[in-house]
Amino acid sequence: MKHLGFLSSLMIWVVSQSCLVSCKKPVSVNVGVIFTFDSVIGRAAKPAMEAAISDINGTPTILNGTRLNLIMADANCNAFLGSIEAYQVIEQEVVAFIGPQSSSLAHMISSIANGLQVPLVSYAATDPSLSAKQFPFFVRTVQSDSNQMNVMASLVDFYGWKEVIAIYVDDDYGRNGISVLNDELNKRMAKAFHKFPLPLNFTQSDIVTLLKESRLLGPRVYIVHVNPDPQLRIFSTAKKLQMMTGDYVWFATDWLSTTIDSFIPVNRTALRVLQGVVGLRQHIPESGQKKDFMSRWRKMQQKGLLKSELNTYGLCAYDTVWTVAHSIDKYINDGNNFTFSSSGKLNDTKMSEMHLEKLKVFDGGAILLEHIMNTSFSGLTGQVHFSSDRNIVTYGYDVINIGKMAVHTVGYWSDIFGFSVSPPETLRGTKKSHSESDQKLGSVIWPSGKITRPRGWVIADDERPLRVGVPRRASFVDFVTELNGTHEIAGYCIDVFTEALKFIPYNVPYKFELFGDGRSNPNYNRLVKMIADDVFDAAVGDIAIVKNRTKVVDFSQPYITTGLVILAPIHNTKSSAWVFLKPFTADMWCMTAGAFFIIAVVIWILEHRVNDAFRGPPRRQLMTMCMFSLSTLFKTNQEVTVSTLGRLVMVVWLFLLMVITSSYTANLTSILTVQQLSSPITGIDSLIAGSWPIGYQVGSFAYGYLCETLNIHKSRLVKLHSPEEYETALRLGPENGGVAAIVDELPYVELFLSKRTDFGIIGQPFTKSGWGFAFQRDSVLAVDMSTAILKLSESGKLQEIHARWFCKMGCPGERRGKSEPNQLHLVSFWGLYLLCGAITLAALLIFILRMVRQYARYKRRQRKLCRPTSSVQTSTRCSHAIFNFFDFIDEKEEAIKKMFMQCEINPVPETPTSSTT
Repeated sequence: MKHLGFLSSLMIWVVSQSCLVSCKKPVSVNVGVIFTFDSVIGRAAKPAMEAAISDINGTPTILNGTRLNLIMADANCNAFLGSIEAYQVIEQEVVAFIGPQSSSLAHMISSIANGLQVPLVSYAATDPSLSAKQFPFFVRTVQSDSNQMNVMASLVDFYGWKEVIAIYVDDDYGRNGISVLNDELNKRMAKAFHKFPLPLNFTQSDIVTLLKESRLLGPRVYIVHVNPDPQLRIFSTAKKLQMMTGDYVWFATDWLSTTIDSFIPVNRTALRVLQGVVGLRQHIPESGQKKDFMSRWRKMQQKGLLKSELNTYGLCAYDTVWTVAHSIDKYINDGNNFTFSSSGKLNDTKMSEMHLEKLKVFDGGAILLEHIMNTSFSGLTGQVHFSSDRNIVTYGYDVINIGKMAVHTVGYWSDIFGFSVSPPETLRGTKKSHSESDQKLGSVIWPSGKITRPRGWVIADDERPLRVGVPRRASFVDFVTELNGTHEIAGYCIDVFTEALKFIPYNVPYKFELFGDGRSNPNYNRLVKMIADDVFDAAVGDIAIVKNRTKVVDFSQPYITTGLVILAPIHNTKSSAWVFLKPFTADMWCMTAGAFFIIAVVIWILEHRVNDAFRGPPRRQLMTMCMFSLSTLFKTNQEVTVSTLGRLVMVVWLFLLMVITSSYTANLTSILTVQQLSSPITGIDSLIAGSWPIGYQVGSFAYGYLCETLNIHKSRLVKLHSPEEYETALRLGPENGGVAAIVDELPYVELFLSKRTDFGIIGQPFTKSGWGFAFQRDSVLAVDMSTAILKLSESGKLQEIHARWFCKMGCPGERRGKSEPNQLHLVSFWGLYLLCGAITLAALLIFILRMVRQYARYKRRQRKLCRPTSSVQTSTRCSHAIFNFFDFIDEKEEAIKKMFMQCEINPVPETPTSSTT
């Protein structure tokens, strides 16, 4: 038992001693750093990382007892030399690698890091493809270009541009960044994205060639994505080529803000070439730590220790060192040792001169990588922590604008709030919104020096004018034709096009190119197809806007309304002795005459007792009654109504008379002025139902419409080539080998009628269409040309051009043939007659009731005051009641009143009854 106790104690002591040995903190830990020392980023990153390592080794709360060593190597802006330097650094058993700033070199070192399981933490490599699962040991403490290109695409979309030219350096950094930009623009329905790569070590000549080539395109919105360039060669060259003017828009990724921020004050004069450029800068919130470090940086500048101003990559480099230090501290505190083991594959290599056997795999690389991913602390760039894709969680970007030799922050962008004029950290707690109304940016000074948003594109310039296809017509050449031997294009369509261009607020150089042989009318569908095939940029002519054409090109607003119409001979039917009777039907005339008689009788009845004009001998009263009714038609009546009921009837009658006479006048005017058709065709329905031959213009879409849509047999359709053939066919008529009518588009028919007066249009167009100018799909000129056509119409100029070409013998629109105007029937006015009759009847009934009541009251008073003198009078009263009533009515109103007064003043004395009765 004693031996067992002794052995147990010995084992415990051995384990405890081995634990103490294994858990002993290392004296120092090596971290490799590779970047280009003499570069815009390197000149800020190197002193920042040196300051960070000094702070870490001087802080007892982190890595207490362990010193962190940075082993730096210069990549010399060369991926090959940089990879060799990386190998040499890794030989020194580094536990982590910081850098590089080059994305191309980062790809190479990431593969090395994968093999040796050494975490690679970069503060400057922004290539989005580095976040792929192919590189599990790559961690990024700077924003990926996938974020930046999202912002750039949103910025282009914010200002409404759809065509973009991208200039980029042709390496992993440039290609992959622009690829993401292309994807982001496609999400926002951008219609054109032109890419212009530059060599890695591009020269001034390369820039000149590229810019001149890009200038041949229409877009004027440029996005520049290159490495930081202190000489700003792209913008300097653009300025010399006069490409920094009001027509251009220049965007730059954060390489530009990094370059500008690195300028020392004496170099700020270089900003004059950047007038109007809009760029991005990684957003870093303001904090006390950042202010203290900036103060510290200025003190180092005063001592002459620095050659550069501090930029965002310098701040990221400082936080990167702290990120690695925090993860190493956690790694050590968890009891992990830094051990390395040899790789069998490397030991088997025969390349002894490269000493690959010195490269060892870091056994705890995966654990340290996990600690890096879990790191969270407050640094100079804000709160440092990482997302699942091994990228730092960012705060977004500042939108900067260079104007008047100063850098202005015009807004901010974040994933949560989009564009705003307030920093993202101040918007926390507010409602998340990406709606257009909530997206805001400050005023931007553009290359023109103004805050008005540039157009961002040009249709053409003198080096490449707009190629405008023009149909060379063989007939109806007034629309568009080539003047004989002059190579000059003229016609109605050309006049409209050239006048509309005057309303476009920019210059549009163009050249006309004829399409067709001039011996026959060209195929317009082929002309439109040539626009879609980029043979022409546009087409001007008598081009109908039909469905199949709108699928391949864009049309402007129609400059003339058209549609298929029917053309036929006409003759005049004005000369007729009884034409004045045509406006009304027979029943309408009878009803109107009866109304005159009824109104005359009613007015006489209502006015006879109170109006002296309606009294006298019977013959005179009859004449007055008739003349009064007729005189109301001509408003010449001298008699006026006196009674209230008579005036009421007259008001209603005069209203009825006004409506009747106005309708009669309008219909008679139409009959006397409208030309009537000599053809039995009254419209498209009668044309379809008949068997007459129909003419059409060769090359017009009318043939297909008549056959396919209206199902008219092809044997009935006669092709005609010219206006002369139109006239001949119509004059011959269907009986003599001609046609009964011609179906064609309205403008052709109007041009035909402008020189001929004995033909006309039947009815209205039975299809609706228009002629417009054709442009390539999504052409901005199509929209501006539509606006110009509307302005041309509002100014009256469009109507003037139309009259100049189509109204040489009076506008043909005024000579449209119609069928005989419909006569006005009684059914159209029965409501008005009913109203007038009802009011007249009511007035007559009221008058009769008044008379009966007055007569009854008179008789009662007469019986009461004027006692009858004999029984004979009493017996004869009933038999003469009716005659007495009419006699009573025939008396004047004043006479009746006197009769009432006489009965009251002179009553008949009462006679005593005799004894013999």
